[in-house]
Amino acid sequence: MTWIVFDYGGVLSLPQPESDAEAMALAVGAEPESFKRGYWEHRLDFDRASLSPHAYWSAVLGRPAAQREVARLVAMDVASWAYPNHGTVTLLGELLESGRDVALLSNAPVCVGDGLDELPWISAIGRRFYSGRMGLVKPDREIYDELARGLGADPAEIVFIDDRPENVEGARRAGMTGVPFTDADTLRAALRSEPWRATGAR
Repeated sequence: MTWIVFDYGGVLSLPQPESDAEAMALAVGAEPESFKRGYWEHRLDFDRASLSPHAYWSAVLGRPAAQREVARLVAMDVASWAYPNHGTVTLLGELLESGRDVALLSNAPVCVGDGLDELPWISAIGRRFYSGRMGLVKPDREIYDELARGLGADPAEIVFIDDRPENVEGARRAGMTGVPFTDADTLRAALRSEPWRATGAR
């Protein structure tokens, strides 16, 4: 058995648009460039659930965030990551239809993971692993080990796809086949190759 495990952002979804990040900043009266710096500076701690939504957005804003601001920012944040990469989503559908074992591993806070689970192309994936629910983040070794345990698979039976080189390398260090993502056509060709031929990836 070979598991094909997708990353989410930048693979199954398009990258977060700059316009959406700017809209989040303006919605709470923040200066956009400062907001974006704070967004990424504290993101891994949010992804691993070291920060609550209130603590994270307060750190991003540099001031205590009101609960209504937190609720609005969470909703806008989820929406900003909900643009499908149609080529990859089509490939995902082909793999699922052909009976392949497919899973998801994403650095995503609990609240974002909850929102992503509502998307039809994500809910179709039976095994979904989000960093916030695991208390671990890519590219740390522990998250890949936990993924393998959760799937009941040997790391050598897992093909992991990610657009970030450090995450691909993390998977390889854990004994998995790491596949760097650039575009859907290149990925489809890679999944046809031995030793993990993905039948149905036409």
